[in-house]
Amino acid sequence: MRFSGNPLDRASDQRTDPTWLASRLRAGLVLPFWQNRPLVVAERAGFQAWRDDWNGRLCVFLGLDGERGLFAVDIAGEDEPQIGSGAFAEMRASAFVLPARDTAIAGQAKALIDWHRRHGFCANCGAGTQVQDGGYRRLCPACGAEHFPRTDPVVIMLPVLDEHCLIGRNARFVNGLYSAFAGFVEPGESMEDAVRRELAEEANVQIGAVRYHASQPWPFPSSLMLGCYADALSRDFRIDGTEIVDARWLSKNEARRRLAGTIEDEMTMPASIAIAHHLIRDWANG
Repeated sequence: MRFSGNPLDRASDQRTDPTWLASRLRAGLVLPFWQNRPLVVAERAGFQAWRDDWNGRLCVFLGLDGERGLFAVDIAGEDEPQIGSGAFAEMRASAFVLPARDTAIAGQAKALIDWHRRHGFCANCGAGTQVQDGGYRRLCPACGAEHFPRTDPVVIMLPVLDEHCLIGRNARFVNGLYSAFAGFVEPGESMEDAVRRELAEEANVQIGAVRYHASQPWPFPSSLMLGCYADALSRDFRIDGTEIVDARWLSKNEARRRLAGTIEDEMTMPASIAIAHHLIRDWANG
């Protein structure tokens, strides 16, 4: 599954040492980002040797690839930098062309850089914070508060009953897309609680058992998608009409045909890089 299976050793016991990080940076490779887009060179992540004109830029440690350190640097500016034959590509588009390994590493880098760009000031006192531990912590020099990169849990679920699943169309979706239902886990909720609440809110579906299936890091900006199947107690539903503008039951046979692209109409299914695609595919083929 795309963005999963990151192979790097994040070296949590060593990245707290600035001297160790500096030595790894000199001997390592750096993936440049511009406007949250990774550098792509010939359908590979465009890792580069460190350049002096990147001094002062946000640089985060991604991990060790064997003995070699891998980093990411955030390059500011309105004009796209020209680095060799590469180009900066939007992360979703990159996930379709990069190898799985490169996609996972670039996804980690994007999530870290995005978090740093939005958390430069202390939520406790408002003072500017400092990057620590290679980018895995920010420290407030004024009040001593520590801030750590966020990963927000999101439940994404497919209600199922007999040989059918319920899919919905979010108001934000384009091109006739129908997909699984999803929502953020709220404070005080278990994964199962969140699945039942979201389905009740969005489609008024009553749910019995909830079964975890798989997870996926999703760096847009920094979520962990928790994929689940939810046993619907009936085929009755009522969309909220605000977030969900349509929903329909889909048979296993139709799901397989739509995923294979043998039905040609305005309705589209989730792209293969998304966990929703895998939830529907695995259920339909089970």
